[in-house]
Amino acid sequence: MKTEIELKELVVGLSGLMSVSGRETFEQKKLLSLVGGFFDEQYADDVGNQVFVRYSGRAGAPKILIDTHFDEVGMYVAEIKEGGFLSFVNIGGLDTRILGAAEVIIYGDRQIYGVIASTPPHLQKPKDAEKPGEIYEFLIDTGYTKEELESFVRVGTPVGFLPKYTDLVGGSIAGKSFDDKACAACAVYAIAGVPKDELCGDVYLLLSAFEETRRVGGAAAGTYRVEPDYAMVVDVCHARVPDTSRGETTAFGGGPAITHSPATDRRLTKMTAELAGEKGIKYQFTVSSPGTGTNSPAVGLARAGVPVVDVGLPMKNMHTYNEIICIEDCIETSKLISAFVSSGRIAGEFRHEKI
Repeated sequence: MKTEIELKELVVGLSGLMSVSGRETFEQKKLLSLVGGFFDEQYADDVGNQVFVRYSGRAGAPKILIDTHFDEVGMYVAEIKEGGFLSFVNIGGLDTRILGAAEVIIYGDRQIYGVIASTPPHLQKPKDAEKPGEIYEFLIDTGYTKEELESFVRVGTPVGFLPKYTDLVGGSIAGKSFDDKACAACAVYAIAGVPKDELCGDVYLLLSAFEETRRVGGAAAGTYRVEPDYAMVVDVCHARVPDTSRGETTAFGGGPAITHSPATDRRLTKMTAELAGEKGIKYQFTVSSPGTGTNSPAVGLARAGVPVVDVGLPMKNMHTYNEIICIEDCIETSKLISAFVSSGRIAGEFRHEKI
């Protein structure tokens, strides 16, 4: 089993994989090469969920689920047009205001580069300049002819933003698909770093499918199969920037955000916060009503119910090709996950006797 890993390298490595909703296993071989060696077992299901397991070796050990969805927002090709242009539909929530001139990769029989066409201000009609375009109005310029494209691109071919990452001053990093693969990296880093004899249960890392397109998503099926005793869902949350509501955002660089919500377990939430305090882990609280906007409700309602705590990684520019996260927040999030799967107090409180 691998034992050494760099968190930032893992964040970029996982986020750079193409996993537009419905295509979560597209680069499964690369995923396995990055993280498979840190786990005892791995499997994928028919939904597209990918599960990685570390066993504690303890008889009757509880099952601890860590969920981080693996799908990303993106596009599918809708039509191949004359002049080497592609029309597309959005997969997940995309803000059309940021699409013009975006760089993309078309994942056909061979991968090619493209740029979403942008109308210069000089050519825009006044009424068009005042409103964002509709998704069906956008085209991807590839430089190929229609006939050339038809030989390796088809309707339904996935399209993702160009995986390009930039370090910013102050320990931040910008790039595509940190939602939610940065959290997946935090979880891998955390689980891999805990010695086997310190694990307080068998740990199941669920890289769940199509969270971006369906609120129930693949997490419901994945959780049902694992049948965990308790769970933590880790997803990104909105970081505070000027002119945003304080009540709906979290402090960038303030550590992971533990969520108060009707969809989460109050005892597990309280004990997770107490654990962070005991371990000196930086954290903050956020509140979400009525749900969480994450997989927590789906996980919590699987089978007869699963106690779940929801943890958020602060992010700026969500659902763009330049999402921004703070590496220090990633480190603190990893520390919290490590403490969570090593907590004898939590395991003792939430372990269920198997019938």
